[in-house]
Amino acid sequence: MSKTVENTLLERRSIRRYEYDPVKAEDMEFIYAAIRNTPTSYNGQQFSVIDITDRDIKEKLYEITGQKQIKTSSHFMVFVADYHKMSVAWAAKGVAPSSFPRTVDGYTVGVIDASLALMSAIVAAESRGLGTCPIGYVRTADPEAVSRLLKLPEGVCLVCGLAIGVPREMPDLKPKQPEQLLIHRDTYDTSDEAELLTEFDRHITEYNATRAGGSSDNDWISHITDYYREGEKYDMLAADRAQGFLLDK
Repeated sequence: MSKTVENTLLERRSIRRYEYDPVKAEDMEFIYAAIRNTPTSYNGQQFSVIDITDRDIKEKLYEITGQKQIKTSSHFMVFVADYHKMSVAWAAKGVAPSSFPRTVDGYTVGVIDASLALMSAIVAAESRGLGTCPIGYVRTADPEAVSRLLKLPEGVCLVCGLAIGVPREMPDLKPKQPEQLLIHRDTYDTSDEAELLTEFDRHITEYNATRAGGSSDNDWISHITDYYREGEKYDMLAADRAQGFLLDK
């Protein structure tokens, strides 16, 4: 059953437990079509998606990441920045290649394109009553191993994963920052930031203490900072350079 645009966007939540039922073929075709119609920089379509249903590959990705929803979802999609296609196109037409993919802006364009495609897939899947869960850890846990497993050629690098399936749970909606912290009008507004962020931290603490399906004593500020400190350990620059990105200015 299709949902309204409003319900699809405002009731979205990450689903980590799925039924064994496969996603219907017509629903996947709709998701593919939404991905293909994603807006991209220059209409260059600097992204690709690997749609994984093979049980062995999903098991191996689970072993690398520890994210159970990868192997229990019906489909696990991996969104990648992709300039390999352009290298093939340049060679096929005899056009001198550009070094743009090796620059910071080239990398950024590829990541943005793949991220927009990810959101297209999320909205399409959610509108059909399916559950989704973005998994960024597929990019950071062991990018070299994941790239080898998925046979990513040079010019292709990991951006994010997405589990899709028939939901077995409906967790509480997580609180989001107030509009004043997220939506600025005309210029960046720094007024009342400390007060608003402290209040949001209290709100998250209360939510975590009472949420259905498992409570915790996590706050927001310290908890997110712990994620950042974990992220400081990742050597993503080396991993992306190994795939041909970020080699120039």
